[in-house]
Amino acid sequence: MSRGLVCEWELLRVNKMMTPHIVPLLHPSPLALEPFEYRPAPEKILSGDPLQRVWSHYSDSSGKFSVGVWECEPGAWRIHYTEQEYCRIVAGRSRITNDDGVIREVITGNEFVIPRGLTGIWEVIERTRKIYVICEYAN
Repeated sequence: MSRGLVCEWELLRVNKMMTPHIVPLLHPSPLALEPFEYRPAPEKILSGDPLQRVWSHYSDSSGKFSVGVWECEPGAWRIHYTEQEYCRIVAGRSRITNDDGVIREVITGNEFVIPRGLTGIWEVIERTRKIYVICEYAN
């Protein structure tokens, strides 16, 4: 990869599988120093005070691909994903319920992908922090 990239990928052989591993950032992102704080729109909040913080580590020039850390205080709100998102929960516990009533509880160490188009409820039970990778490109 070129020297201008923020990070490089390296493949490590683990248990006979190739596993992606992110090498430390070449240049720490100044965006990651202070979090951006926000709340869902008032009409989407169902319970609690889900104050959210985002530490943006990378965003491409189109703004459609981004990587960072997200954290949220306990509460619940309606969600509608227009993007695809990979998540790795690094702290806390949340519950994601889709509009079909399927419930998934996510805890520290869980990794998953939220598909574009998912609608439902995100409920933070214990302050949750995740590493995210978001892709908003069309199929």
